[in-house]
Amino acid sequence: MKVLVTGAGGGIGSACARAFAATGDTVAGVDLRAEPLDRLAAELPGTPVRTADLRDPAVLGDLVDWAWDALGGVDALVNAGGLFPAKPLRAVTADDWDTVVGVNARTPLLLTNALAERLIAAGRGGHVVNISSGAGVRPRPGTSVYAASKAALNMVTKASALELAAYGIRVNAVAPGYVRVGSEVNPVAPAYEAAIAESTPAGRVGTPDDIARVVRWLCAPGSAWLTGAIVPADGGLGLGSPHTPTWS
Repeated sequence: MKVLVTGAGGGIGSACARAFAATGDTVAGVDLRAEPLDRLAAELPGTPVRTADLRDPAVLGDLVDWAWDALGGVDALVNAGGLFPAKPLRAVTADDWDTVVGVNARTPLLLTNALAERLIAAGRGGHVVNISSGAGVRPRPGTSVYAASKAALNMVTKASALELAAYGIRVNAVAPGYVRVGSEVNPVAPAYEAAIAESTPAGRVGTPDDIARVVRWLCAPGSAWLTGAIVPADGGLGLGSPHTPTWS
């Protein structure tokens, strides 16, 4: 399988690239930052990488063309690139909305469209997996725009799946709970992470590999009857707290 991964320099994106490579697939990686891409290319020899600003819709079709040429076709697209700003509702600006919703929802839609055009013209099926979030159905303080963007991405996933199923193109999403990615851009206080772990029925926070395994499965034959699904990979976080007292 030949796979294009956006956000390939990030925690989840790089884990997805490694998961595909581990099963003999070839991967092309895209990220805004050159340094983590260089590390990925060193770890996975033969992996073409390219920097790109996913905020710019003009580059998206070219990214698919580049990956198609570099890999000799693209069978799967993993939309792992995204923004996670933590900002109180009353501080949100119009630019915040345009940027976050643009990257988190518009960009996956346009990349899906660009890949679909290539796949349909070639008479081939394919896979798209979007990285959504549990925040798309259950917001937290400081995530108003982020949560809205992921709710939009969930519907992009479903609408894309509906329209592309006839061409053998499956579109699904993974909705992670809290995942420890060690982000330098959005560092997380230890107390916050500990509180999330305590609230998670599985008793721990997630890892990028937890998400990558689900992404890889969604592109495998075992999930062939699945399209338009939003798969919660959250250790049960979306179910509610395991520490709620019993009724009596």
